[in-house]
Amino acid sequence: MASEADEGYEHLIDSVRFKLKGKIAVDQVLPQLHFLDQECKDRIKQKLTTDGDIAAADLLISAVIARPHTQGWFRAFIDALAHGGSELAADYLTEPPRPEEEAENDTCVELIRLLAPSLSDMKTTVVCGSCFSAELLTVDDKERILAVTNNEGNKRGAEELLKRIIRRRPPWFSQFLQVLRDAEEDKVYRELTGSGINEETPAPKQEPAQTEPAGEESPEAKETNGIQEIQEEVADLYLDPDLPQSEERSQPDGSASAAAGEASSPEEAEISLWDYQMEVAKPALEGKNIIVCLPTGSGKTRVAVYITKQHLECRKAEGKPGKVVILVNKVPLVEQHHSKEFTPYLKHLYKVERVSGDSQLKISFAKTVQRNDIIICTAQILENYLEIANSGVDEGVKLSDLSLMIIDECHHTQKGEAYNHIMMRYLKQKHKNIKLKKEQKETVPLPQILGLTASPGVGRATKLEKAKEHILRICANLDASQIMTRSLGDFKREPRKAIQTVEHRKQDPFGDVIKRIMHKIHLHAQLNPTGDLGTQVYEQWSVQKERQAAKEADQKVRVCAEYLRQYNNGLMLCNLLRMQDALSLLKNYHEEQNKKKSAPDEEQNIQITDTERFLFNLFKENEKKLADLAKNPEYENDSLSKLRTKILQEFSSRQQATGIIFTKTRHSAIALNQWIQENTKFDDIGIKPAYLIGGGDQSDVKPMTAAEQKDVLKKFSTGEVNLLVATTVAEEGLDIPACNFVIRYGHVTNEIAMIQSQGRGRAEDSTYTVVDVKNSGVAERECVNEHREDMMHKAIEKIKALSQQDYDKQITEYQLQAIMENRVRQNRQNKKVMKNESPSAMKFSCRHCNKQVCTGEEINIIGDMHRVNGTVEFKELFIQRENSTLQERLVDYETNGIIACKQCGQTWGSMMMFRGIELPCLHVKNFVVNINGKNISNCTKWGDIPVKFPAFDYNEYASRVVEFDSDDEETK
Repeated sequence: MASEADEGYEHLIDSVRFKLKGKIAVDQVLPQLHFLDQECKDRIKQKLTTDGDIAAADLLISAVIARPHTQGWFRAFIDALAHGGSELAADYLTEPPRPEEEAENDTCVELIRLLAPSLSDMKTTVVCGSCFSAELLTVDDKERILAVTNNEGNKRGAEELLKRIIRRRPPWFSQFLQVLRDAEEDKVYRELTGSGINEETPAPKQEPAQTEPAGEESPEAKETNGIQEIQEEVADLYLDPDLPQSEERSQPDGSASAAAGEASSPEEAEISLWDYQMEVAKPALEGKNIIVCLPTGSGKTRVAVYITKQHLECRKAEGKPGKVVILVNKVPLVEQHHSKEFTPYLKHLYKVERVSGDSQLKISFAKTVQRNDIIICTAQILENYLEIANSGVDEGVKLSDLSLMIIDECHHTQKGEAYNHIMMRYLKQKHKNIKLKKEQKETVPLPQILGLTASPGVGRATKLEKAKEHILRICANLDASQIMTRSLGDFKREPRKAIQTVEHRKQDPFGDVIKRIMHKIHLHAQLNPTGDLGTQVYEQWSVQKERQAAKEADQKVRVCAEYLRQYNNGLMLCNLLRMQDALSLLKNYHEEQNKKKSAPDEEQNIQITDTERFLFNLFKENEKKLADLAKNPEYENDSLSKLRTKILQEFSSRQQATGIIFTKTRHSAIALNQWIQENTKFDDIGIKPAYLIGGGDQSDVKPMTAAEQKDVLKKFSTGEVNLLVATTVAEEGLDIPACNFVIRYGHVTNEIAMIQSQGRGRAEDSTYTVVDVKNSGVAERECVNEHREDMMHKAIEKIKALSQQDYDKQITEYQLQAIMENRVRQNRQNKKVMKNESPSAMKFSCRHCNKQVCTGEEINIIGDMHRVNGTVEFKELFIQRENSTLQERLVDYETNGIIACKQCGQTWGSMMMFRGIELPCLHVKNFVVNINGKNISNCTKWGDIPVKFPAFDYNEYASRVVEFDSDDEETK
């Protein structure tokens, strides 16, 4: 058992771990740590080789504080730091610098790191010798720098020198400037000070310190003055000293490029890449198809901007037209890429436009492509216009119109995705071109392909070989000649990771009441569920049971299964959030069901069955008891308690905390945000929360518009919001500012999501925490994802180790396989279309009361999307209700209410106004469809039904309406 002194030392080291990591020279300190065994040292050396200094230093610190301890271990660690070129790290454990001294030193370190690419042109051997003479470098430092210089060149040697010199005690910066002055390194000196060696440095605005003679400055004062003028600029640009942000980097002249969105002239926004970015971009600059795989926040989009610029310049020089399209899979990304990346850097040179589903330009997309050099759009819009061009019905877009196609988040180039539909057209034409070339016929030009991703994932692979196959298939789908990765070494920042496990409640009377209600419903409907109550398995069972009962017209079981699903959601929410949130969910659901039984016209009686009455009364009988229990904090879940503690810890221990909490559903995101807002402790320490959810309409929770999402993200980036509660919409793609903590609360999906969400926490000393929730299994899934991530990296390395011949052979094989599979699917689809049933063979009945509603002959289609029934007979079967969440405005129609069964109140769809005509629009999920006597209850969209409805005849319908109105006036 550790002594109190040892525990104190452990806590001291761990509390400054994030500061020590960047200041320990692992290769020099490790040999001095005699209390570590050789196996442990070997692991740290391996980490140093593979992942760089920061990761190795972190592992070294963990090894030092690991128990059991030998006597005098802490003193030995201090000595090892002091004699291992890491005196500043030793100071943090003995005599920590004052905050102002630390801030000043950090600024100097950040400045060196920021300008490192521009400083590497120094005469490394000369500067190294001078630094050693000035005692800025140890013997080990000097030997290592000279070895690197001899073996890898002057530039790498300079990088090694800078990396080691920033670990020294202050005033190392002023001493280093003096070394540069003595060595006549005018260019490097100018980069760091803004003036040449023989030029007069501008006098500081503040008066000289009284302790110094007039007209003379101490070395410390010179150091402060040397960085004073650029300190504010550096603070704006340099958000992350270890990982260059995708936002900005320094220019060759040492000045900072204009940040996106700032009011600077376009000519100033020059693009400059870091060495690792230039390395991964190189094959694309040579015209090859590649995938760029770099971590979140490492500047993939900036690489794409640079490649775009070089591509268009090369095409122009060759006298060929250039056309670049950037494809994204989310609407907000269109505006993000346009305003933050491509416009600031390329608008002054080329015509840049963006088009998404929210844009009016989508109706003239073909013209937009013709008129612009760079087009940023959602993949589905391009796919739609490629299909239009293929069918010949209107002016579309062809792949041959494009010269470069950039695919963001390209790991989505798989079956069923819009990306893959586009690339399948590409692959078919590519292999046709091979045949045409053999026949000495003219080929069809195809664009160069550039894929961007932070993680290709491993799919469903459980073995390394299958993971390799998964990634190769993505490479094949993108026709990539290489997958380009780069170990970021010291630039890489890994957040500290922790998994918070929870204890099961000793008592859960609130959940017990809900379970008793569910058991009574089981008895009433004679149901025998599979899976424990309050689990995902139970939810799947209830969904299947509801569909089966609807198909069999068993109204009693169908309604009970629907209610059971809601109670199960309440149980799961009770494990995730507060009891009052679960109660609110159940109350809202029952209120909604009650509303369905009330008609706008009081004369209309809506049927209430005995089962519905039983279910209404059952909740009413238990509502007060649930409400009383929800007020007792003693019964709250441990997960919420862990989350509360973690949030308070993050905001209390940091000077400026910024974080994201990921949760599963929109409802839980909104409820968590409300819980944070209502907690006075959170407000006292300055927590300003907001929620961010998706824009789709699949959920019963009102979605966020693109404008609302943009507003929240803007507030988050400016600090008006410092805690974001988000669903998976914030996991990938969106430009979330660098955070210093990320929490996944009761929700873990796959390894791609894990990598993406970890990448959100890329500020210094960031943390990544998984908080477990009862019955969620997130702790186990996170461990599996870690294994999958490791397997993914190994699979990529195996792919990169393939000879180009073997790689190309496998890529071709997978491409031909994909084309054949697509052909089989297309043939099946064509056969299905050929077997389309006649609309007259279809009957639609209400999902709730089984009342027959209409036949397929009465349904027409508007715009290949909306199925309407405009018959007089159908109008007599439904009632209309207002629906505030359905106020959707589109080009030539609008939806302004819902329609519901007049007999039972079941929602059927919505009322839409189409060119001045009000029409009922049906949602197929609310009906049981009968095709030639066979009931189908699992249709969620109209595409699931093998029938082609006739187009809505506006003129014919409008004529009937006019005639009817005329007849009605004559009878008056």
